[in-house]
Amino acid sequence: MDTFSDTVHYVFLASAVCFVLGLHLMNHPRTARRGNTLSAGAMAVAIAATVGLVIHEATITTTGWLVLASGGLIGAALGLYAARGVKMTDMPQLVSVFNAVGGGAAALIAVDDLLQAGHPAALGARVSLPGALDIVIGAVTFAGSLIAAGKLQGVVSGAPVVFPGARLLNVLLPVSFVAGTVWLVLAPDSRPALYGLAAVALLFGVTMVLPIGGADMPVVIALLNAFTGSAVAMAGFVLDETALIIAGMLVSASGGILTKLMADAMNRSVTNIVIGGFGTGDSTPTPGADGAPAQVRSLSADDVAVQLAYARKVVFVPGYGLAAAQAQHELGALAKLLTDHGIDVSYAVHPVAGRMPGHMNVLLAEADVPYTQLREMDDINPEFPQADVALVIGANDVTNPMARRPGNAISGMPILDVDKAKSVVVIKRSMGHGYAGVDNELYTDPKTGMFFTDAKKGLSELKAAVGEFVG
Repeated sequence: MDTFSDTVHYVFLASAVCFVLGLHLMNHPRTARRGNTLSAGAMAVAIAATVGLVIHEATITTTGWLVLASGGLIGAALGLYAARGVKMTDMPQLVSVFNAVGGGAAALIAVDDLLQAGHPAALGARVSLPGALDIVIGAVTFAGSLIAAGKLQGVVSGAPVVFPGARLLNVLLPVSFVAGTVWLVLAPDSRPALYGLAAVALLFGVTMVLPIGGADMPVVIALLNAFTGSAVAMAGFVLDETALIIAGMLVSASGGILTKLMADAMNRSVTNIVIGGFGTGDSTPTPGADGAPAQVRSLSADDVAVQLAYARKVVFVPGYGLAAAQAQHELGALAKLLTDHGIDVSYAVHPVAGRMPGHMNVLLAEADVPYTQLREMDDINPEFPQADVALVIGANDVTNPMARRPGNAISGMPILDVDKAKSVVVIKRSMGHGYAGVDNELYTDPKTGMFFTDAKKGLSELKAAVGEFVG
């Protein structure tokens, strides 16, 4: 290895160190933006170093240069467009698509390395084994992530999709992975083994995710994110690139931790989620005491404003509806008005509020909400009985008391104890279900009032009405 190549590899190592530091900075909202910038900068440097290494070590044809330049420009343009244009509510779908791209790219690296001319028939297991694992993990991630994104986007049904023999197929396909991997390791030049392994892995990615309900998709996306990292690490072993191995394992480890945290937040094991998701329980209307459908109590902006203006303690419970309406700034303004009037204000943030961990924190940070007012579920739940008003903005399943009872789609899911507040107000456009597909018993609680409106419009009306009372 010459001096230039040595320098490039030191650059790769420095980039990997920056990835670690960036990940560490993302542990806290105050430093997360800096960590993201550091990691993005390190990736840009690593890409530039890679291009430099290709120029130094290889003879590239005109066609090769066109392909390299076109790929870089198209990828950069699509990435910039997606990052700037995506709605915060669509962020999980974007993450899932990025998972698919990452897993697919890693798998293609292994495919190309195993097919390129010059490899001997008895290719060493040091390359063929991680290559086979790369193909399996990358192809599963690619197909599974596209299905997950489709479910969240509504292109694929959010309900569990099950067909006859699906469970048996999902047992047989992993067995075939083992057989295909052994075959490819023993015969690295066997194209049937290579293509067959890729095809089976793609099929399993589809059949693994289809039976999982839409409510579990954020957990599945985190799991597939960990898969993407593992595939990238395997590609690093194939190419003998330490920086790629480090970056891949960082993604894999952080994705695995995130998956565990999200599963714990929903009181479910990852195995249970993969076997079958939410959305399979009873979704019939909640009956009243006489067996008839329970009634809800509708409120006006003035009704809610009176409660807020004369409260001593108010807890806001933001959910997906807030994110969909992009109403975080209106909520922040209302909270500031109440705080300035001497009212104790806090935000109850469920671990999966807004579809993915940290999603709601980012939204509220955009509205300059003081971080000290953000309270995690375990911290805020004991305080709900002291709250004069709990104002729920578009949160559904994470506030449903039904989760405390066995035998339904969300049984055992930890929830925010909103129903224990002295008064509950829910801002919602309609009585529609959450991802779990069940009615929310909170809405028919006698002390709950429903303010049917768009979150952005409703919060603006509340701010104006509260201002009249406290002004």
